[in-house]
Amino acid sequence: MSYIVGVDEVGRGPLAGAVVTAAVILDPNKPIVGLADSKKLTAKQRERLEPLIKEHALAWAIGRAEPEEIDQINILQATLLAMKRAVEGLSIMPTEALVDGNQAPDLNCPVTTVIKGDQSEPAIAAASIIAKVARDSEMVEMEAKYPGYGFAKHKGYPTQQHQQALMELGVTDIHRRSFKPVQIALQQVKP
Repeated sequence: MSYIVGVDEVGRGPLAGAVVTAAVILDPNKPIVGLADSKKLTAKQRERLEPLIKEHALAWAIGRAEPEEIDQINILQATLLAMKRAVEGLSIMPTEALVDGNQAPDLNCPVTTVIKGDQSEPAIAAASIIAKVARDSEMVEMEAKYPGYGFAKHKGYPTQQHQQALMELGVTDIHRRSFKPVQIALQQVKP
C-alpha cells in the first residue's frame, strides 16, 4: 500500500519563535471537507479542521526547529530539518512525500516538491493547518511569558508593533538573533 505524506511549514518569516512543520498522511476513505491553504482560512475554520485532520488522518506529526537552530544553520536549513523531524515522527513510514515549495528535505522516501502545494494537494493543506494552529497557539502562550510584544496578535511576524516593542523592551530568548530587525535591536544601546 502506498502512503503519501503531505508536508508544510509555518513561521519562516517571523522574528521570534520556532519554525513549525507538520506531516500528514490522509486516509483516502475518510475525506475531510474544507481543506485549504491555512493562510486562506480564518482562525475559526482552522481550529474546526485541525481536530478533524488529527482524528481522520492515518498518521500526523509535528516537527520544529528552535530559534537557536535557525540562527546556527539559517531559516531554510532549519525549515528542512523541521520537515525531516515531522516525517520521522510519523507512526507510518510514508512511501512518498509531497512537500510545499521548491526545496526538498532529505527524507527516507521519494520527495516531490509542489509550489503552492497547500492550494492543490489536500495532504499538504492538512499539514499547513496543523502546523499553523500549533504555532499560533504557542505564540499566544508567549504573550503571557513576554507581555508587551503583542505575540498573540502578530505571532512573531515583523509588524510595526513588534519592531517597536523590540526597540523599547529589548530582545527575548525566543527572538531569532540572525534576523536583521533583531540584530538592529541588539545593537541599540539604551540611554
